[in-house]
Amino acid sequence: MPRPRTFDEDSAVDAAMRTFWANGYEATTTEDLCAATGLGRSSIYNTFTSKHELFRRALLRYVEMTTTAQLALVEDERRSPVERLRALFTAVIDGEVATRRDGRSLGCLTVNTTVELAGRDPEAAEILERDSGRRVAALRLVIGAGQRAGEITSGRDPEALARYLTAVIGGMRVAGQGGASRADLQSIADAAMDALTG
Repeated sequence: MPRPRTFDEDSAVDAAMRTFWANGYEATTTEDLCAATGLGRSSIYNTFTSKHELFRRALLRYVEMTTTAQLALVEDERRSPVERLRALFTAVIDGEVATRRDGRSLGCLTVNTTVELAGRDPEAAEILERDSGRRVAALRLVIGAGQRAGEITSGRDPEALARYLTAVIGGMRVAGQGGASRADLQSIADAAMDALTG
């Protein structure tokens, strides 16, 4: 009869998520995961079957955590569309500053994974594509509302503008990893808002 588990799987996934986020998938070793989760190698493999499966679950956790928080800002109808977009940029900048180590941020696990794995890991690519679709759809709606209210003066298609903002945010994440300051990141956000509200 197998022994009952004496650890919290969710806590283990959270710890693994932070480790993959800091190191990337390839550079994270089983020993790193054991140290982060406090589990032995056999417990990790008995519970999660493989490093890749643990990564898949960690990526899903990260996506749900970050996308839910960001969509709550974008969909907050108590604010005007432009205020919602500014709140989103502020949250991104705050996140970059909060994860700084030695002057560089951790960036974003989804952006990092896109660069590292999306072209060769179909499961990761599918998670990332689904997440991107949710974000773009939410941004498209708020941009369309801003255009109708006259707050967003760009006449470009809301879908194109939503994809533009997604790319800007991804670029901000990479810039944060490269050591961009809060002021640098804010200037990028301001330029993006100027492109919408010109």
